[in-house]
Amino acid sequence: MPDLHLLSPRGFRAGGVHAGIKTTDTPDIGLLVADAPAAAVAAFTTNKVFAAPVKVGRIHAAGGRLRAVVLNSGNANACTGRQGERDAFRMCTLAAELVGCDAAHVLPSSTGIIGHPLPMEKVEAGIRDVAQYLGDSLEHALLFGSAILTTDTKRKAAAATVKIGRETVTLAGVCKGAGMIGPRMAVQVGAAAGGGAGGAAKAKGRSLKGRSATLLSYLTTDAKIAPAALRKLFAPTVDASFNAVTIDDHTSTNDTAVLLASGASAAVAGDRDLAKFKAALDEVCQSLAYQIAADGEGATKVVVVRVRGADTDADARAMARAIANSPLVKCAMNGNDPNWGRIVSAAGLAGVPFDPDRATLTLQGTAVFRNGQPLTYDAAAVSTRLAEPEVRVDLTCKQGKGDGTVWTCDLSKEYVSINADYHT
Repeated sequence: MPDLHLLSPRGFRAGGVHAGIKTTDTPDIGLLVADAPAAAVAAFTTNKVFAAPVKVGRIHAAGGRLRAVVLNSGNANACTGRQGERDAFRMCTLAAELVGCDAAHVLPSSTGIIGHPLPMEKVEAGIRDVAQYLGDSLEHALLFGSAILTTDTKRKAAAATVKIGRETVTLAGVCKGAGMIGPRMAVQVGAAAGGGAGGAAKAKGRSLKGRSATLLSYLTTDAKIAPAALRKLFAPTVDASFNAVTIDDHTSTNDTAVLLASGASAAVAGDRDLAKFKAALDEVCQSLAYQIAADGEGATKVVVVRVRGADTDADARAMARAIANSPLVKCAMNGNDPNWGRIVSAAGLAGVPFDPDRATLTLQGTAVFRNGQPLTYDAAAVSTRLAEPEVRVDLTCKQGKGDGTVWTCDLSKEYVSINADYHT
């Protein structure tokens, strides 16, 4: 819905400014503010090496209420020790002073080069600056959407509306991610776990001298939904969207997804309404996940891998992910090669029940393998279709009702070039 944006849901303002953290002149400090404390749920990376803002964010999100999100790009604030934690908390404290709330109601995020302290003089000046220019217009939404980008070539956004009683509520989101994408996020519930703050490094991308191409996503809605209900809705949505996109299967140190519900709508959601809201939430998050795959580093096409008829949904997703993550499959996709053997064998190494003698594989709608053996098909015609911007790989197992989809992209020479000299 191009007429809707992150700030279309009532009760939110945002903005973004350039503070000099990134080497480009694009925004690198963002602030998203709810007019009143919002019900909130957040999911964070499960990487044992996680960044300082993730450690602080887990603590702040545990209460189920947030007033603001403050973020920077160009520096991940990961593997920065206790100073990194102090800096992440300082970002929250300063944002809270400017917004007029408790620092515990502010969630911090960072993305960029790993292993470097935040340039706090620039960060603090940027936060003060952006707080003066908050608004709820499309322009403000675009500035915030730009502030989260690193090696992305474009902003990514999605929105939907849903009827709750007589009210129409809006749900919208933005995200970023192009490399170091293999999210395995878990929704924060209760007290946050301890541990150090850290990160794994990636640098020199398409627009920065150094970066970490983390997945970050921020969603807003004016629906009135309690934090406990939001958590119940958000966890399966994250698994079926953000956790189902992979570029290189490298789980980042900073992966974060946040949903804020302002409650500005007077509608009270019942069970049936929550089911409709969940469908809209799935739609928005899956659109964002798809856009990440489409913007993968060096990507020339999106590859949609769907597995049906597995024993369980989890088994289907495991097979789809194994296919999507295979370098051999991804290289074949880059070369428009209908090499079905790589796909079927990848499904067989997923560690879940799979009987190839009952399976059918289709590429771009053409069956190429069935019941344990190849089918006769026009390889040249299939190769031509594999050159399209979207490629569909469909595997039917005929074992159960499990269904799972994973979004990825091809593996190109440009991806290797981008990542071969990432830090030198």
